Amino acid sequence: MKRAIPQDRLRFLEMDAATGIAEAQAAQRREEFGANLIAEDPPGTFAGLARDTAADPMIWFLLLTSTLFGALGQYTDMTVLLLAIAPLVGMDFYLHHRTQASIEGLRSVLASTATVLRDGAWHHVPADRLVAGDLVRVEAGQSIPADGIIVSGSDLQAEESSLTGEAYPVAKTAFAGAMPPEEGSWAFAGTRLLTGQSEIRVIFTGADTIFGEIVHSAIGGPPGRTPLQYAVARLVKWLLLAATLLCLLLAAVRLWQGFGPLDAFLSAATLAVAAIPEEFPVVLTFFLGVGVYRLARAKVLVRRGVAVENIGRISVICSDKTGTITQGSLTLRDALPAEGMTQSRLLEIAAMASRKDSGDPLDAAIFQQAPAIAADWTRIGLFPFTEVRRRETACWKAGQGEEMVVVKGAPETIIALCDMPQAQREGWLEMTRDLSGKGQKIIACASREGHCETETEAGDGFRFSGLIAIADPVRIGVHDAVVQAIGAGIQVVMVTGDHPHTARAIATEAGIPHDGLTVLGDDLEATLARMSKDDLARVSVVARASPAQKVLLVEAFQKIGKIVAVTGDGVNDAPALRIADVGIAMGERGTRSAREVSAMVLMDDNFATIISAIREGRQLFRNLRVSFAFLLMIHLPLVASAALIPFLGYPILYLPAHIVWLELLIHPAAILAFQNGADRLSEEESTGHDKSFFSAREWTGIIGTGSIICAGLLAIFIQALAGGDSIEQARSMAMVCLVTALAMLVFLLAPRRSAARNAVVAAAVVSALLLVQYAPLASLIHLAPVAWPNWLAAAAIGFIPALASLWFRTARSSPATSAAG
Repeated sequence: MKRAIPQDRLRFLEMDAATGIAEAQAAQRREEFGANLIAEDPPGTFAGLARDTAADPMIWFLLLTSTLFGALGQYTDMTVLLLAIAPLVGMDFYLHHRTQASIEGLRSVLASTATVLRDGAWHHVPADRLVAGDLVRVEAGQSIPADGIIVSGSDLQAEESSLTGEAYPVAKTAFAGAMPPEEGSWAFAGTRLLTGQSEIRVIFTGADTIFGEIVHSAIGGPPGRTPLQYAVARLVKWLLLAATLLCLLLAAVRLWQGFGPLDAFLSAATLAVAAIPEEFPVVLTFFLGVGVYRLARAKVLVRRGVAVENIGRISVICSDKTGTITQGSLTLRDALPAEGMTQSRLLEIAAMASRKDSGDPLDAAIFQQAPAIAADWTRIGLFPFTEVRRRETACWKAGQGEEMVVVKGAPETIIALCDMPQAQREGWLEMTRDLSGKGQKIIACASREGHCETETEAGDGFRFSGLIAIADPVRIGVHDAVVQAIGAGIQVVMVTGDHPHTARAIATEAGIPHDGLTVLGDDLEATLARMSKDDLARVSVVARASPAQKVLLVEAFQKIGKIVAVTGDGVNDAPALRIADVGIAMGERGTRSAREVSAMVLMDDNFATIISAIREGRQLFRNLRVSFAFLLMIHLPLVASAALIPFLGYPILYLPAHIVWLELLIHPAAILAFQNGADRLSEEESTGHDKSFFSAREWTGIIGTGSIICAGLLAIFIQALAGGDSIEQARSMAMVCLVTALAMLVFLLAPRRSAARNAVVAAAVVSALLLVQYAPLASLIHLAPVAWPNWLAAAAIGFIPALASLWFRTARSSPATSAAG
């Protein structure tokens, strides 16, 4: 990994490698860039916890009803309800404890102290006192306290698994002075030096470190509310309104039926608590937080909460070629010498026609592979490359007076300068076309011995030396990632400024189907306007395109209902990143403006990481949908039976203690039991803007399952009363039926490998046994033991209807559902 260094921090690399800063400067830097606080506690943690707990309607319901029971002298009921508050508050504190534990776990890999050069002497200071510009010393076995550049050290290796997930050592080298710093010169907070001793110039501290960004995004959660959160909030408001009206109606009916004020209040209050869907926003928020954390582990930092929702629903990826699909650096792929010329000599001539200080990545690629130029040769003349001449010429002179002219450039230009038969000329040009068609940039080289004219560029009499093939290689893992994406119904479009033939060759190497359409950016707006929906779905390459034209491409896909992800790194990418459903900025080479408007930041600039993020996003979305389906399947019979039984004139089915029992099972099940990690990119069609959260087939499974469970509940309760059982026994059988149904839903819908799933199922079954069949506990919550055949019959009636949830599972895996999303 490596990072882009902002202009205001470049000055730290200009400092003498052995010089630290003064304590007074440290105070100024701390004011300017902040303290090195990487994993501090989130602000207002306990106040926020108390506020969230106080906002739970279940807490107020229990307080109000327990007060009422106390006023009526029913102290046992009052005590039971007050005691029931403890596990509800305990659950909130448990989730808070998990957050705190995760912070402590993150802190455990961070340096607590650091050795820093201040005022000309080395001091041991707390790591949070470090500032940008400090010079720190790190020895083998110590954790690195901040992100910075290694300025001295040899035989260095670091362990970076906390950031990369890879356990193998990473070689590190001292900064050589060339900008930008090489990847191996970076040292990162949260990693550990394995061998050697190094001195590191601190560049980033605190939340600006890569580890700090991960910590803050994971703990803080996604900023802002997402569309799905707004939708759930609207749903909750409407359900609250409906529940209020229904509760008032139920209270009025119970009074009319002659059951008295207490019964009317308990009937209405119990129905209200059963009907309030407080789990939905809680589950959604929790799942989004999990998504942020998992995406951070996949090297994707979330900057907009909506990205967590949309990343798994992406149907089109418009990706830059350079640096995302390819490595972003030129590499010499092959050297093809002419007859009588060795490969080493060809590379030497190419190097003599290049300049180390040109800043041209093509020259850098040549010097990486070429042998050293003989020490007695001196360049005495130079004619730099221009687009008009399409060549670069250099004049050289040896110590004995020997002179030589070397030239490199476009093959057509260089071959025209050389003396060779026409057939040979055509052969080299044909080879150039073949190699260019494979996505490689071809350079021809030639030389001429004899007198050098330093004022006039030589234009003929050259001897052809051969061709050099240079390419920006496709990143390792990109081909497999593209194949996975296409197999999962995602359209991959590579956007590049390259020639169409070059672009198509690279696209094919990257795994993009060769039968896709290649569109030119020259007249992109008119071309897109003429395209049908089917034609647009076949576009795979946009060649000769400018970054500004990505906006047209994104808008075209969005008009046909696609959810579009766009990658970008420059200022001119900002418009496309802003309008995309998921704008993905490059973390290593991206500009600040690109990152500011993006929903996500790719830490390693790798296309394969995007696919990993989509895989995590799709799994998150599936988990969320199954959790919501479970909540609906269990709440439908709960609310319906809580309303219908009193409306029909029977005694109240659920008392407050029973609702508490159910909620203590429903909450952890919905939040914890449906967490399933992604192991592959699912082969399902991506959803679009016009797709619903559940398909019609899935709604059928949800409503059907809830209705069957409700019918079983009503039947067993009414039949028990008709058969002469007491109201307590009838409630016992109804509760066994509903709790068994809950356990079966969790068992059938939750991931098989989930420990939380098994724990919830076990807790449900054990509670149905203890709270019903153990008389002292049963009497506390107004239940009574029943004969074992009746208990088993009630459990079977809950067990069998829950099997209807298999319809939902079948619907989720069917092609129709995949399309309907």
